[in-house]
Amino acid sequence: MDKIEIRGYRSIKHLVLPLSDINILIGANGSGKSNFLSFFDFLKQIYDCNLRGYAALKGIDTFLHNGEKETQEIATHLYFKYSNGYSFTIKKGDSGFIFTEEGMWYHKNPYWRHFEPIATFGPESNLRMQTMPRAGYIQSYIKGLVKYHFHDTGERSSFSRESNVDNDKYFLYQTGSNLAAFLFNINKEHGKVYNLIVKTIQGIAPYFLDFFFRPESNGNLKLRWQSRHNSSIYGVNDLSDGTIRFIALTTLFMQPKLPDTIIIDEPELGLHPTAIAKLAGMMKSVAAKKCQVVIATQSTDLISHFEPEDIVTVDQINGASVFERLDSEKLKIWLEDYTVDDLWKRSIITTGQTNI
Repeated sequence: MDKIEIRGYRSIKHLVLPLSDINILIGANGSGKSNFLSFFDFLKQIYDCNLRGYAALKGIDTFLHNGEKETQEIATHLYFKYSNGYSFTIKKGDSGFIFTEEGMWYHKNPYWRHFEPIATFGPESNLRMQTMPRAGYIQSYIKGLVKYHFHDTGERSSFSRESNVDNDKYFLYQTGSNLAAFLFNINKEHGKVYNLIVKTIQGIAPYFLDFFFRPESNGNLKLRWQSRHNSSIYGVNDLSDGTIRFIALTTLFMQPKLPDTIIIDEPELGLHPTAIAKLAGMMKSVAAKKCQVVIATQSTDLISHFEPEDIVTVDQINGASVFERLDSEKLKIWLEDYTVDDLWKRSIITTGQTNI
């Protein structure tokens, strides 16, 4: 995606944000970073024709900027490469949101913009049913949107569940619940990639030897592993929280078939600085392969590995989230002596600070 425009969504009153290959949102708690990421979940629910149920469970008023007394509609315009675009406007009706406008765009040039309306003025999107050529690219992008979160690593977390080697092998699920089956398939079909994943994990967990795959008769298996130091078979909960998350992140970023976009909230949670450095390297690697990265973080260790243009600061001012991408030219003098994280820690970068 080249650019996104959002109006009236949660803490976002109005945002127009050009997107780069790497987009790292940093700011105080409550500034609006997570709201921006949650908008991609919102888009996916819309594409899946599940807006009515999703809004009913969450509460319609929670989606509107400062509630319905201030905001009556949510609108977006997504700008994709190859001149494609998608937009919609939804308004609160008696029993849920109503699509008052929806359409696909072809931005051939600034003087000629072709808009194809597809709205049915009903409670669900009509994008999924479109068959015209430009619809395919937009459908493929939104269908593939997943906001990953690997925060829960407890005994009953997604990582502890069984997954099926036949049914759960195609793409990594949002919380990593099919990590075992997904890795099993990578090992089977893409041995070189699998070996690289294992070596990367060993880089932050030297005791780790390999995963242990032994599917049950029904094709289900759990994530198990072996140590360099003995012949025992261990379960996922014998790993530290940070190691479990790093395994999931490594699998996500090093999988053989990358998604168009990787979206994660606070991927650095519980990671050692060495693991954070490796995470930064993986982010840069996938971005070089045209997989767009969108994350939210509060880790100065993580942003120290990136250029200012990769970083978007987020502040909440007068009840609305304000997004600003850093500019190397404006920070040129400071960058001669300091890294980006130093400038943020010293409040030389004034946006994205906790005292705004």
